[in-house]
Amino acid sequence: MTVVWINGAFGAGKTTTARELIELIPNSTLFDPEIIGGELTQLLPAKRLAEVGDFQDLPIWRRLVVDTAAAMLAELGGTLVVPMTLLRQEHRDEIFGGLAARRIPVHHLLLAPAETILRARIAGREIPPDLPDGEIRQRQWAYDHIEPYRAALASWLTADAHLVDTSALTPYATAVRIADAVGTGAVAPCDIVQTPEPTAETLAAGVLLFDEQDRVLLVDPTYKPGWEFPGGVVERGEAPARAGMREVAEETGIRLGEVPRLLVVDWERPVPPGFGGLRLLFDGGRLESGEASRVLLPGPELRDWRFATEQEAAGMLPPVRYERLRWALRARERGTALYLEAGIPVG
Repeated sequence: MTVVWINGAFGAGKTTTARELIELIPNSTLFDPEIIGGELTQLLPAKRLAEVGDFQDLPIWRRLVVDTAAAMLAELGGTLVVPMTLLRQEHRDEIFGGLAARRIPVHHLLLAPAETILRARIAGREIPPDLPDGEIRQRQWAYDHIEPYRAALASWLTADAHLVDTSALTPYATAVRIADAVGTGAVAPCDIVQTPEPTAETLAAGVLLFDEQDRVLLVDPTYKPGWEFPGGVVERGEAPARAGMREVAEETGIRLGEVPRLLVVDWERPVPPGFGGLRLLFDGGRLESGEASRVLLPGPELRDWRFATEQEAAGMLPPVRYERLRWALRARERGTALYLEAGIPVG
């Protein structure tokens, strides 16, 4: 079972190419996640829909894309061809990471015609005649997203996806090229660590490492959105502090010589679909400048790392993780350990 994800700007020809592609790849099925976005307009209150400018910004849409793709593959097997624009890296991480957690590999391809050709295709796109103001709204929507597409190309998209220049290709010729690239292995599955989804509460251990300016080390996982501390889930029979040390070595190449000191125990409440559990943060100490410059990334698991001040971390971490960091830094200053519930000190 596998997914062929066809990315590209609005108007790049993803859907027409996908329809041709399912005729070329045996036992393949078309899955258009835009259908889920349309259904959500009927299911969610208008107030909630008004809070986002795009259905992709709805967490429920991203979860349903993963769940539906997994369910379709479980039912049908084979290959799922998915024509869908993804311009935000955190959305890509969440969706592709969710599929990887279900042991579903993703081949990521990008249809990339020259911008002049892309604009010409948008201008000539057929719009359903029964759609009120459809021509103006749909064409303008596509034009408005050219700049975000350009920004994604410049920052992450080209490096993540296999680029197919469709400037001189028909949808059928594009589909032939994709089928050949996937079939011959020229487009390998995305290199993402397959982290199994928890089925119950988990115990996780993170380790704070500091540079000589007391900035904290944060890492950017490929399999989920947002920055994080080095660390991970404690395995069965493993001591939490030792789990943190193991994860630091696996993720950064840094081997801690001493067991780190506990800073924070935080109970994370279950928020469906997550199960929550206990989150521990340990003080891994200050790295010498030579150690800090030798941080290594394993590739499939982490995309980037950086040292950040507390203020910078506030803009990088999700609120619940930032609160955990904030209180861990206070505990480090006081030489104590704190117990938190949902990021709030108790007792």
